[in-house]
Amino acid sequence: MNRTARQRVLQPGTFAWLAIPPLLLQCLALNWSAALTWPTFGLVICALLKLWRGSKPFDRRLAALLQLLSAGLLTSQLQGLLATILQLIAVSAAFAGLLGHELGGMLSLRGLLRRSLQLLLAALPLALVLFLFVPRIAPLWTTELGPKRGAVTGLSSNLDPLSIERLATVNASAARVSLSGVETLPTNAYWRVLVHEQFDGRRWQHRDAAFARQPNRGLLNDSEISQWWIVEPSSTRAVPWDGRSKPTAKDQWVTSEGELMVGAASRQKRSFRLSKGSDPMGWQRRPPFKSERKQPPASLPRLNELGGRFRSLPTNQERLMAVERWFKSQPFRYSLSPGSMTDLDSFLFESQVGFCGHYASALAAVMRSADVPARVVSGYLGGRQIDPMTGSPYMELRQSDAHAWVEVWLEGSGWRQVDPSLWADRNALDNVNQGQQQTINPWSDPANWSLGEWLQGQWWGLDMAWTRWWLGLDQASQQAWLQAVLGPHQRWLGLLVVLACMASLSLGLVMTQLRLGSRQPLEQSLRLLADLGVTPMPGDTFSELCQRAAIAHPDRSRLLGAMAHHHQVLTHALLSADQRREHLCQWWRLQRELASTKRRGD
Repeated sequence: MNRTARQRVLQPGTFAWLAIPPLLLQCLALNWSAALTWPTFGLVICALLKLWRGSKPFDRRLAALLQLLSAGLLTSQLQGLLATILQLIAVSAAFAGLLGHELGGMLSLRGLLRRSLQLLLAALPLALVLFLFVPRIAPLWTTELGPKRGAVTGLSSNLDPLSIERLATVNASAARVSLSGVETLPTNAYWRVLVHEQFDGRRWQHRDAAFARQPNRGLLNDSEISQWWIVEPSSTRAVPWDGRSKPTAKDQWVTSEGELMVGAASRQKRSFRLSKGSDPMGWQRRPPFKSERKQPPASLPRLNELGGRFRSLPTNQERLMAVERWFKSQPFRYSLSPGSMTDLDSFLFESQVGFCGHYASALAAVMRSADVPARVVSGYLGGRQIDPMTGSPYMELRQSDAHAWVEVWLEGSGWRQVDPSLWADRNALDNVNQGQQQTINPWSDPANWSLGEWLQGQWWGLDMAWTRWWLGLDQASQQAWLQAVLGPHQRWLGLLVVLACMASLSLGLVMTQLRLGSRQPLEQSLRLLADLGVTPMPGDTFSELCQRAAIAHPDRSRLLGAMAHHHQVLTHALLSADQRREHLCQWWRLQRELASTKRRGD
């Protein structure tokens, strides 16, 4: 591409167009059920139409304003590392396009970038003061939309054994968690997500809890934070957790069934953190609901007959132990491909081959038939530890880690976790199924990672570190910072902020006046003529100087004559602002072309 073509490509409007792709890419990651999504998308489309159809200076200014507003709204909704990079690109491109348009193309690409950097650096001191000293405030409002309006991925609110079977073959990411102060992560932990308490004979259904805004829990120190989570798009407000940690924000709450809810269901990533918890939580001691005691339907006669054998035992603990002995006495085998079966009667007494969904459904139904409250829990089991080159180790949960287990009610103990999948034939589980799992999920072994998977793990490590830093910028961290700086003199904070703002504004004003190597058109032209060996004599006008240069360099006479013409017009003619900008732009282009011909001649 020659220099003239590059100049055509790098017009001021080109930078404004470069801001559109990163804005549109971020819009694709938004939750379309959220209240801010459609206004954000509308602003981006309006900016696109203004750039496409607009021709007046006002249209360009309005398009830049719409782009900056869109970037601000996207920042409030997307805080991931990739989203932040795209936001910076969009803001920089919109700002450069606006600056280039206001200067009428008088600056070269290098000059435009230099001037843009100068103005950004001038605004940096004030932004830093506001970031450090202005008190953090919580969101003014949050959306409270139902979970069915989000994306449908991952665990489902209706537990059909086939749904877990399908997830077991999906290697997509589900969530990532980083634990504070832990070098070896618990890769055999149970991460609960949904509780299914309603049984219709085939499926276990989840009852979605209503939004419950939590009271202010006060300020938390970094030492109190135990888990940092990034959860991929989901169809439910419930997110993975260990069942013991405590929420830290108003839009997080634990339901009476032991589900951790975070805001509204979303098709975008959600980031949150949890604090340390030690005492048993309320959901673990909450007595069973009526729905958790409901007997299985009469359409399962053999299952009901089996459960009836254990009703005579005096305690729920003894009934659970008796059911466990019965399961282990049968030739159950664990398999991700059990084949078709009609119902739980067929699984318990005929095929006796299944995976976690079958075992959890069967055990919960048998326990209810034995008059023991029970429910099915779906979530994730285990995970893989990743040690990135930068940042702390974190654990990756994949959809193939989806698992189902049971919780039964025991008098004096509350809800107890039971995993009946462990009762299956250990030889079949260890040999057949693990070999099948390794075939389905080779990613579990780091030795099998491709270069792309390794790079993805490193990127997620950076994203996790960014998320921890971003979520850490809350009221607690700011209070700790102010306490360290001001100590007992925090009453002077207001005066300090005013003085710091005045100082930063003064510094920014000084920085905007720095020339950073740029020259006025006449000064730049005189320098070019001096490089050609033509210097002004006493009494010379610029036109006479250009004429002498044209005699000395006839191959450049056209450029020199045009430069003299534009200088004459700008000096003596009555021009509008647009006309003056156009002549200045042409003058700069002639200077660049003259410099280019000189370099070729040298």
